[in-house]
Amino acid sequence: MYIEIENAGKTFLQNRKEFTAFTDVSLSIEKGEFICLLGPSGCGKSTLLNAMAGFAPVTSGSIKINGKEVKEPSIKNVTIFQNYGLLPWRTVQKNVELGLESQKVPKEERRKIANKYIEMVGLSDFKKSHPRQLSGGMQQRVSIARALAVNPDIIFMDEPFGALDAITRMKLQDDILTISRQEKKTIILVTHDIEEAVFLADRIVIMTANPGKIKSILTVPLRSHRERTASDFLQVRDKVFELFNMKHEENIEYII
Repeated sequence: MYIEIENAGKTFLQNRKEFTAFTDVSLSIEKGEFICLLGPSGCGKSTLLNAMAGFAPVTSGSIKINGKEVKEPSIKNVTIFQNYGLLPWRTVQKNVELGLESQKVPKEERRKIANKYIEMVGLSDFKKSHPRQLSGGMQQRVSIARALAVNPDIIFMDEPFGALDAITRMKLQDDILTISRQEKKTIILVTHDIEEAVFLADRIVIMTANPGKIKSILTVPLRSHRERTASDFLQVRDKVFELFNMKHEENIEYII
């Protein structure tokens, strides 16, 4: 198994009191899977994502990627946040090239790679624009192109579309689903949006309220082309709603 989480937990000290973000989390993820961590605010899903990414290692249990325990961030993986993280003084082209520069990729090769992913996210006409000249959705596309440009093994995404309007969010969901199929990347996405999870995921991991635990895992039996109004989509969405409202069940896997 590519990512192996075993009995993982994370506690913090807040105001001299111990706070448990999540506890006893066990999950196996295959290479190339698209996993959505779904749950209410405060359930520890972002903290779990950060632990997998190496920003805040677990305090109990373990997380291993490709057999190696996660203790710090890896240059092989990238994280996309809600706030875009673009450098305002750099153009779209130069923002996408940023990670390639740190990898010492030669200038001409950097430009070629950056152009490929700028085109993939539909921003070829805006290569020379600066972030302030772009909409929120366009800025998030730049951050996605920048992440893909360094050819990561895993892409971690922490509610990347949460600050966007509904139409822009749906368009970016379409884009990231297409990209995930083309690039065959392992993607772990945090969301509290049930329809977003159903639209994107191979499996949906539903977490309980604090302290976060895995309540259930649902395999999404939909093809890569998904219609939000189709009967099979609505059937899966309704099943997620049902699982969300269930009580006293933990770590149960479902296949519709």
